[in-house]
Amino acid sequence: MRVLVTGAHGFVGKNLCAQLKNIMSGKAKNYPVTISEVMEYDLDTDPMLLNGFCRRADFVFNLAGVNRPKDTEEFMKGNFGFASTLLDILKKHHNTCPVMISSSTQASLDNPYGESKRAGERLMFTYSRETGSKVLVYRFPNVFGKWCRPNYNSAVATFCNNIANDFPIQVNDPSVMMNLVYIDDVVEELIAALNQSEHYDGNYCVVPVVYTITLGDIVDLLYSFKEMPQTLGVPDLSEAFVKKLYSTYLSYLPKDKFTYPVKMNIDDRGSFTEIIRTVGCGQFSVNISRPGITKGQHWHHTKNEKFVVVSGHGLIQLRKIDTDEVISFEVSGDKIEVVEMIPGYTHNIINLSETENLVTFMWCNECFDPNHPDTFFEPVE
Repeated sequence: MRVLVTGAHGFVGKNLCAQLKNIMSGKAKNYPVTISEVMEYDLDTDPMLLNGFCRRADFVFNLAGVNRPKDTEEFMKGNFGFASTLLDILKKHHNTCPVMISSSTQASLDNPYGESKRAGERLMFTYSRETGSKVLVYRFPNVFGKWCRPNYNSAVATFCNNIANDFPIQVNDPSVMMNLVYIDDVVEELIAALNQSEHYDGNYCVVPVVYTITLGDIVDLLYSFKEMPQTLGVPDLSEAFVKKLYSTYLSYLPKDKFTYPVKMNIDDRGSFTEIIRTVGCGQFSVNISRPGITKGQHWHHTKNEKFVVVSGHGLIQLRKIDTDEVISFEVSGDKIEVVEMIPGYTHNIINLSETENLVTFMWCNECFDPNHPDTFFEPVE
C-alpha cells in the first residue's frame, strides 16, 4: 500500500509518518497491513510532487490545516482550499482511493476556524457522493503527546514545555473541562483505518479512547512530575492518562534535565543508593559491597525484599529467627536470579570476591521510614 500524508511535518503527521515507516521497514510487526511507500507532503515540499503522489496513492491522510493564522481568511484557504486542490488532483487521475481528513470537534462552532473545518467536511462528503470514494472525516478533540508545538494551539503542550523548562504558566480557569486524545491512540486509529477498521460515531470517525479531565488537574499532575527527581517518586502508571501525560511531559525536558543526581550513602563497606520511591509499589535501590564485605545481618516483621546481584560474586544467607538452619545461595552477575528476603528471617549478603565490587539491585515492599524502620540487627551465623 502506498500512503500519502499531507501535513506530514505537523504534530499528528510527524507521529503518523514515523509509525508508518516503522511498519514499512518491518520494525513494527504487529499490524495487519503492508506499506510499500510513505509519501510526505507539507508546506516545504515541492508542489509539483503532489500530482505524482495523488496518482500513486492507495490511501490519503489529509492532515494539512491551519490553526493559528495571522489573518482569519487563511482558515478557509488552509482548511478548505488545500483539501479542494487535493481532491481535484485525485479526480484528475481518476484515483478513488480512501481519503481521510483531519477535522475538529470545533467544527460545530460558529467561528472562523469551525466554519472552515465544517466546509472541509462538507467538501469531503460531496466528493464521496460524486466519485464513490470512501471518505473518513475525523473530528478530533484536543490531541496531546510528544512533538506537539508549545505556545501554539495546545494547552497541554504549552504547560508541559513551560513547567519542564521552569517558565511560568497562566491558568485562567482551572475548572475548565478538557476532552483529550493521546497521539499514539490517534496514530493507532489512523493505521486501523488503513485496514478498514476505523471507529465511527454517526457519520464521523473517532478515536475510541478519550480522556476527560480539568485543566487544573492536568497542571497539578505536571507539577508533581516536576518534583519527582527530588522525591524519587514515579507516577501511578496504572492510570492510563497519567502514564501518557508523564511520557508527554518528559518529551519537553531540556537536555540538562535528562539526568539528575541521587544521594549515595557511602561508607567503608561500599554504598547504598535509593533510585525510586513509590506510594504503592515500594522502593528500588542499588547496593554496592566492597570486596570481602558482609552487609545486612538483620530481619523484618513485615518488610520483605528481593535481591538481584547484577555484577560480582557473592553469598546470600538467611536464617529463621530462633532456629539454627542457615540457608545459603551463591549468587553472581553471570547468572541473574532473584533471592527473596523472607519476613522473620535474618539475612545478609557477602561479597566473596577479593578484588571486585558486588553490585546488587534491591526492591523493598515499602519505602524506608526512619520512625518505623522494621529492621532488627541479628547475625545470620
